[in-house]
Amino acid sequence: MMTLETTGLGGSVTAGHGSDQIENMVPVKDRIIKVTFNADVHASLQWNFRPQQTEIYVVPGETALAFYKAKNPTDKPIIGISTYNVVPFEAGQYFNKIQCFCFEEQRLNPQEEVDMPVFFYIDPEFAEDPRMM
Repeated sequence: MMTLETTGLGGSVTAGHGSDQIENMVPVKDRIIKVTFNADVHASLQWNFRPQQTEIYVVPGETALAFYKAKNPTDKPIIGISTYNVVPFEAGQYFNKIQCFCFEEQRLNPQEEVDMPVFFYIDPEFAEDPRMM
């Protein structure tokens, strides 16, 4: 089993894939991957921000959905934007975000709390890469 950890430290993953590619994927059922989520907030951003699940199990070639919760505990609107990466870094090329709050700025009004989705999949080619064993 391979563990992927998504962090807020910067880095690159693939984003925004078309439905044709997703519909034609073949899941690799014999390869289970634990994806671990965390959240770090820059000191200047006064949000409460955390993953709603710390980990989920996925197989390459199947879509998955995870959520983060964000709250603006202040009395002023605040705009934030997420950065994202995958550890180990070599796995980043296989982590594909279909839809994510991190694609654009997020504005939270005073005391507003929201659920923020990340819809993703691990490319089936992950299972064939000897570095991902």
